[in-house]
Amino acid sequence: MKSALLALVFFLLASAPIAGAACRDLDLTRRGSVAYAAEADAVIQYFGHNFFQITTSKGTKIVTDPLAPGMYPTPDLWPHVVTVGREHPNHNYVELAHGNPIVLRGLSNYGAEWNRVSINVRDVYIYNMPVYQQAFGTALKGAAFIFDTGALCIAHLGDLSHTLTPEQLKQMGRIDVALIPIGGVFTMPPDTAREVLAQIKPKIAIPMHYRDSSYLIDAFVQGLSARRLEGDTLTVSKSALPKETQIVVMKPRGSFGGWGG
Repeated sequence: MKSALLALVFFLLASAPIAGAACRDLDLTRRGSVAYAAEADAVIQYFGHNFFQITTSKGTKIVTDPLAPGMYPTPDLWPHVVTVGREHPNHNYVELAHGNPIVLRGLSNYGAEWNRVSINVRDVYIYNMPVYQQAFGTALKGAAFIFDTGALCIAHLGDLSHTLTPEQLKQMGRIDVALIPIGGVFTMPPDTAREVLAQIKPKIAIPMHYRDSSYLIDAFVQGLSARRLEGDTLTVSKSALPKETQIVVMKPRGSFGGWGG
């Protein structure tokens, strides 16, 4: 694992992204001269597992880690871009996206190598960060993606299984919204996810990769500020971000049961 982490550091140093507007900006609380509109800066819809659609205020639609049919209902989507953080049907079912969108893959050679992404798509600057996922004691390559909308910095952490290095934190920039896995096995469990949350300090954290487990959700949110929605959609405004990290638990279509305590 030590050699794998060294390889990760070298990759990060060689692939630092171009600075974006939101992800490299100072915290809003320290920028009294910066004014953001009160209207929605992004709408985030959750379809289960690691599968989201992010829609910016200018209408750009980004699909993350599209999920193959079977686990949750498959939505009808027409995105501008699709990101894939892991080459597995639970993350790379790009066939569901209509309209011939741009497909950005975080890995190459069937998942054997990291693939650097640094691109502007309409009003969004998209870049990725190499991470490791866990597979029964073996470190496998994965990718996180960061979306800089100009107003918000949104990070999709993929199948992250470990705490972040200083190099990774620097590459990510300042995160407003973190989509964070908590499921264990292939990703980090809730206790490690809480450590990563303390490292990133996002204003909003949305858990993913937990398959409707109220046990995992309860372990993740224990003692922290949290909201549990009865729907799958969250509207985010820069001007309305909480001062401290708030966890927002979303309920995708097809999920079962109510939330635990």
